[in-house]
Parts: sequence; C-alpha cells; structure tokens
Amino acid sequence: MSSAIHILGIAGTFMGGLAQLAKAVGFEVSGADQAVYSPMREQLEAAQIPWVEGYDAAQLDGFEGANADGEIVVGNVMRRGMPIAEALLDRGMRYTSGPEWLGRHVLHGKWVLAVAGTHGKTTTSSMLAWILEYAGLNPGFLIGGVPGNFGCSARLGGGTFFVIEADEYDTAFFDKRSKFVHYRPRTVVLNNLEYDHADIFPDLAAIQTQFHHLLRMIPPSGLIVKPEHDAALDAVVQRGCWTPLESFGVGGAWAVGEAAADGSRFEVLLDGATQGVVQWSQLGAHNMSNALAALAAARHAGVPVVLGIEALAQFAGVKRRLEVRGKVAEVTVYDDFAHHPTAIRTTLEGLRARIGTSRLLVLLDPRSNTMRMGVHADTLAPALTAADAVWLFQPADAGWDVRRVAEALTCPSWSGGDVAAMVEDVLTQLRPGDHLVLMSNGSFGGAHERVLQGLRERAL
Repeated sequence: MSSAIHILGIAGTFMGGLAQLAKAVGFEVSGADQAVYSPMREQLEAAQIPWVEGYDAAQLDGFEGANADGEIVVGNVMRRGMPIAEALLDRGMRYTSGPEWLGRHVLHGKWVLAVAGTHGKTTTSSMLAWILEYAGLNPGFLIGGVPGNFGCSARLGGGTFFVIEADEYDTAFFDKRSKFVHYRPRTVVLNNLEYDHADIFPDLAAIQTQFHHLLRMIPPSGLIVKPEHDAALDAVVQRGCWTPLESFGVGGAWAVGEAAADGSRFEVLLDGATQGVVQWSQLGAHNMSNALAALAAARHAGVPVVLGIEALAQFAGVKRRLEVRGKVAEVTVYDDFAHHPTAIRTTLEGLRARIGTSRLLVLLDPRSNTMRMGVHADTLAPALTAADAVWLFQPADAGWDVRRVAEALTCPSWSGGDVAAMVEDVLTQLRPGDHLVLMSNGSFGGAHERVLQGLRERAL
C-alpha cells in the first residue's frame, strides 16, 4: 500500500474531506488547487494538511515511477490537456480517482449508507449522520457541506457505519462513471431525480443509466429508500432492482401526518401509524421529506424511529442551506446554496410559510454549470414566485441572458453583471422586517458580507 498521496483539486468539498480521512487512516497527505477558500481552508489547516497553489507539474516529483511510494489522487477538476495531467500520464505514474481511492481504503468493510439524488443530498446525509451519532453509533461520514452538529465535512468515525453523500457527477477524466458506483453501499437513499449536470449528461436518460448501475450493486440484505411518486426513479427501479424498497411521501410507507404550515413541526407516520412528532429548527416540505428518508435509512442501521425523531429535534442544519448570515437593522440575511430550480422553489416556499406577509427578497446567481448553460432558463421564474422582488446576476461566462427570467417574473426584478452595483441597489430598497436570501453555489463576490456591512453602516 502506498503510504503517501498527493491530491489534485484538494480544495473541493469532496476531495478536502477525502484528504482528512486519508490522514486519519495513516497516510501522508499533500495536495494542490487553484485556490483554497473557506471553509475548506480552515479544515485543511486544522488537519495540518499542506497544499500548493496551482498545478505546476514539478509537484509530481517524488511520486514518479511505478515503484514510487506514493499515489496521485486525481480530482474531476483535472482535464486532458492540462500540463499536470499530461505529465502524470507521460511519466507512467500511479494514479487513481478520489471515489476509487475512498472505496478501496476507507469504505471497504464498512456499512455504507449513501444518499443520492438531484436535491437534498447534503442535508439528508447530515440528518442521517446526526441520527446515527445521537444513537451512539459514532459514524464516519463524508458530506458535501458542513453539518452544524459536527462542524466538519468529513470524519473517520469509530464504528461500523459510514454515511456518504453519493454524487452522480462523473468520477475523473479517465473514469466517466458517476462517483457513487465506487461506494458499494448497503443502505441507499434516492431522494429524487431530475435533469442536471448538463455539462456531462446529455439528457435525463443518461443519468438514469448511472442510477441503474448503482442499484445493480446494492445487496439483497440492503435497503433502497425512495419517494413514492418520482417517475424518473420509478423508471430506474423498473430496469432492475434486487433489493427491498421503502417509500416515503404521500402514499408511501413513511409519510407526514399533521404538520405546521412551515414544516417546523410534523407528525411522522410509518405504515399509517404515528411514530412521534418532529419539532425542529428546519422549515419546508422538502426538509420534511429529507427527514423521512433519513429516519428510514437510520432504522435500517438499527436506530429506533423514536430515537431518530429525538435526534432531529436537535438537528442544527447545514452551512449554506438557508443559513442565517446575520440580522442587522431588523433585516435578516440568508445564504443558500442554490443550484437547481426545484431546490430554489422549495426553499423559498418554506421560508415564505415561516415569515408570512413579511417581504421576501432574492439575489440569485445562476452559477452552477447547468444554469450557466441556460438549461433551466425557462423554469427559474416559476421557482421564484414566492419572492416579492428579485435581483438576477448575469455571470460573464453564461451562454444566455438572465433578462429572459426577469421578463417572465410577475414581481419587480433587476438584472446586471456587477455584484457591487447590485448590492448597492438592494441596500437602497431594504427596510426593517425584510428577509433577503442570497442564492448561489459560489462565493457570489462576497455579496453576503457586502450587504451586511452596508446595513451596519446605514444603521450608524
């Protein structure tokens, strides 16, 4: 076994988490990336994992040759044509992908609980890991965000169980299968399935094929947890399923009974029988569904439902999932990792149910690869109907004009490509009692802090 690994693309949430797990199992770990931002910078520093800035091929020295005591772990940010990727291949070095390395060195021998789907993976994985932790099972996990109950995106844990956010994105430039085929889970949550990742999948059918590959490796003693009504997932199951199924949602084995309008309190039903009531800090119908899926998966791992319900009462959420970044001058500012119209819609509807008639304002950065390509251009306006006003950012590399969305909105809207100017415009229109949600899966040019600082200055 190689005792050292060098990770190309170490600043990504997945690869940064992998780096921490690798060090925990005894590997010497280093890495490289173009930029290392918060919160991964702090996590790598806390783990004392060094990295270099950029992808100069000289960093491969010392790992060269078939007999070298080391391996290069290649993130999917690497592309053919990049000098370091060409050097890696030309030198005949030992290399692998992050998911394959993880499956071989960390997940092998574990009871893997994988959470897959287009939306809700991070939140559901965080709920599931917390339920297992609350039950005393000390799970390991690797999650594409930072769960509030743990303060880190990955840990090795000390028990049998390992929770992983199972991404369908491709594995590496030399392995175009989805990441999750390397995890070999025993318990699988399939939250939902819609078209996404248009940069690598030509259509929904191509994604369904990857999910079919995932189902082919789940053992007969395992469990698949899926929504009762999801046509895309139903089609995947019909292609072949060799594992018991449990469904959630309306008409499913797991369902919501009586519930508060904002989802802050809801009854959990299993086969029509009341299991208990979840009262928590989360909101929205989407999070109630996420909770049902997490409870079902945890029960498969041996956690009684009543204990899972107790755990959810203390679930602290996930950073950047409708996270309150601050409240200044009676204006509440949220950060949300928006990446798909369905997630945008459910998040805003949940917040609307909680805040009632207070004004709900949205700054949206359509930054995901799929949104930048314009694939969701016609579904973004319907996703924003809960908002009272919308500001749409125009990414410089977008292949379409966001004014197309603005024209379809019924509420006041503005668009532009200057973050600072957009923030200034927002500040002129904010008033006490407003709720402002900044939606982006990137840093949004520091817009969150710009707004908060502007509010502070205005309050002086």
